[in-house]
Amino acid sequence: MINAVHHVQVSIPIGAEVEARAFYCGVLGMSEIPKPDTLAGRGGFWLELNGFQIHFGTEDGIERSKSKAHVAYLVDDLEGWRVKLTNAGCNAKDGIPIPGYDRFEFRDPFGNRIEFLERHD
Repeated sequence: MINAVHHVQVSIPIGAEVEARAFYCGVLGMSEIPKPDTLAGRGGFWLELNGFQIHFGTEDGIERSKSKAHVAYLVDDLEGWRVKLTNAGCNAKDGIPIPGYDRFEFRDPFGNRIEFLERHD
């Protein structure tokens, strides 16, 4: 039996931790948590969002901007996020409508796809 999702891993280029922290912690407001000592020397960093972990691992040679793979985040004030992300240089693109949600997607500075959703009645 699968009980829950513990974490997802997002790929960033080798050596891009400072820029990734600036975007994910600075622009998106996520919180960094310490990596275990046994993994600290491998590059990357970990974030936590309401008990869910996002691990950022480093690798080069990946065509991130061509992938449909993504993490989808539930947010409040979807339009406020659209403005903030546009001001930060992201190109927000409306997603195909799905029942019960408004949504858009964008790419992080490394080409990773991200989706923001907000529930509506």
